[in-house]
Amino acid sequence: MHENLLLYINKNASPPLTSDEEALVVAAFLPKKYRKKQYFLQEGDVCKYVGFIVKGAMRQYSVDDKGTEHVVNLFLENWWISDRESAATLTPSKYNIDAWEDTELLVAKVADMVNLIEKIPLFGQMTRLMDQRSFIASQRRLNSTLSNTAEKRYEEFVENHPKFIQRFPQHIIASYLGITKDTLSRVRKQAIKK
Repeated sequence: MHENLLLYINKNASPPLTSDEEALVVAAFLPKKYRKKQYFLQEGDVCKYVGFIVKGAMRQYSVDDKGTEHVVNLFLENWWISDRESAATLTPSKYNIDAWEDTELLVAKVADMVNLIEKIPLFGQMTRLMDQRSFIASQRRLNSTLSNTAEKRYEEFVENHPKFIQRFPQHIIASYLGITKDTLSRVRKQAIKK
């Protein structure tokens, strides 16, 4: 199970991890399985863990006063999951993170991640690269949400995340895009006609 994580690290930083560094990473990340709908994190809890998805799909969302879910992130294999705000500030999370499919993760305590960053320069390099990519993706998504039509947002979503279309149902994708399920249905029909 750790092979995917080690491959990911070595792919996103250079030079490759030494065998001693690999052993530190393996020791920090423990395998864990989540059933569909099982929580990795619940709103109100402080996030104490970071997960790396080996197999499966997860989502991060909040629930408003009316009970409506607002999906803020979707995750598949080789994606990292956590609530970084809660973990960094040690404050209760505003989000739920749950498994959308039966999911296999490698899970580490946030403190162990910090330790790896300090002990393994390559791991710190990979983390900075992930932070950079995450920030850029968040900026692009925010700009798209503020500037683009529902049609354009869906087009960008399909282009950037084709696997999500196959793995998540329409109502979750609609929530992620900030549109209604009916609007998504209309947009999809128009896209098929093109």
